[in-house]
Amino acid sequence: MIDIGEAQRRVLEDIPVLGQERIHILDALGRVLARDVKAIRDVPSRDNSAMDGYACRYEDVVGAEPSRPVDLRLIGESRAGALFGGVVGAGEAVSVMTGGVIPDGADAVIKVEDTFRDGNRVRCIRGVQKGTYIRTQGEDVRAGGVVLKEGCAIGPPEIGMIATLGHGYVHVYQRPVVGILSTGDELVDLDEPFSDGKVVCSNTYSLAAQVMEAGAIPLSLGIASDSEEDQRDRLADGLRADVIVTSGGVSVGKYDLVKATLADVGMRVKFWKVAMKPGKPLVFGTIGTKPVFGLPGNPTSAMISFEQFVRPALLKMMGHRALFRKVIEARLAKDVPAEPGRLHLVRCKLIEENGRVWALSTGTQSSGALRSMVLADGLMILPPVRDVFPKGSQVRVQLLHTSRPLVHESPFWSDELFREEPDLARMA
Repeated sequence: MIDIGEAQRRVLEDIPVLGQERIHILDALGRVLARDVKAIRDVPSRDNSAMDGYACRYEDVVGAEPSRPVDLRLIGESRAGALFGGVVGAGEAVSVMTGGVIPDGADAVIKVEDTFRDGNRVRCIRGVQKGTYIRTQGEDVRAGGVVLKEGCAIGPPEIGMIATLGHGYVHVYQRPVVGILSTGDELVDLDEPFSDGKVVCSNTYSLAAQVMEAGAIPLSLGIASDSEEDQRDRLADGLRADVIVTSGGVSVGKYDLVKATLADVGMRVKFWKVAMKPGKPLVFGTIGTKPVFGLPGNPTSAMISFEQFVRPALLKMMGHRALFRKVIEARLAKDVPAEPGRLHLVRCKLIEENGRVWALSTGTQSSGALRSMVLADGLMILPPVRDVFPKGSQVRVQLLHTSRPLVHESPFWSDELFREEPDLARMA
């Protein structure tokens, strides 16, 4: 049995980054750039106005004030998409709209609020300096420069920038297909008859949803019985996927056959059992270069194990650099019992009060209690050093929902907090 940090390290060491594909920018939301995006033109392409007002020569109005206004002669208009073709001379101005190109000869804009217009005369009551309210050519982006680097995660601002640069398509890293197999004679699917002793297979759907939420593509391999032949056939079918995820059958019971069946189809086991609760009976290995995760069968154990191991692996395959959920600090609202020797991931609610965040257990921490995941904002990370963490203790919480304030992120192995006893003296 290994600790969670070492398990995460071994997983990520074996995870390849997938190849590239070229897709339309509207299909690229949430994807990761596989090549740099360069500017093919300056942005803005010409000097333009940041305000509605009048383009003029700054020296003509530099000393203007309400008691000593300056009059300019209006000679035309420059609005967005329609250029003024002439040149602004001494004592002249051109009406300009926000985004309108600054005409030749002008070097400042006086905003409309600082003027009065009378026919073709503009009275200016505020002076300006050279360049006032002008967005200069290339101030945002210079032609030929790298604007978005390979490895950049694409959000709405990035899509807007790519479009601004005139690129309709971009190269991104591919999305892995994840084969999902649930195992157990007791399982039935949604459209199958339900009877005493049977359990609806929620893992098929919760794991598929987690795959989708990570940005990958789920492929259901169905439900396998506790039969090596059935499991072997379904796993063989799953070899067309980039990643295989199973749930159930990886513990030490009489009918826990998945680990042996995976070995039959060529899996090289990298580790089995992790010193964490929930999620201890977890196996990871590879079939060739294909990652295989054998998760526990209990719904909550499967979901939490996915969060710690499968999700970071999928993100790496898709080219992401940030692989782990955000972590914040909180204080315990109540005592929390633990078990020395295993790191505990406790489902919790987060409560913000007077600038301090409190963590409160969602109740039963049974591995089968899926409602505790529904209620959870995050997972308390309790080091394997105590049998109880008292109320007021400072703990770290891995967020499950990005709607909470985010402080920082960290893989477990990079923080010595998980190997040392917390300083409870300062956690009043």
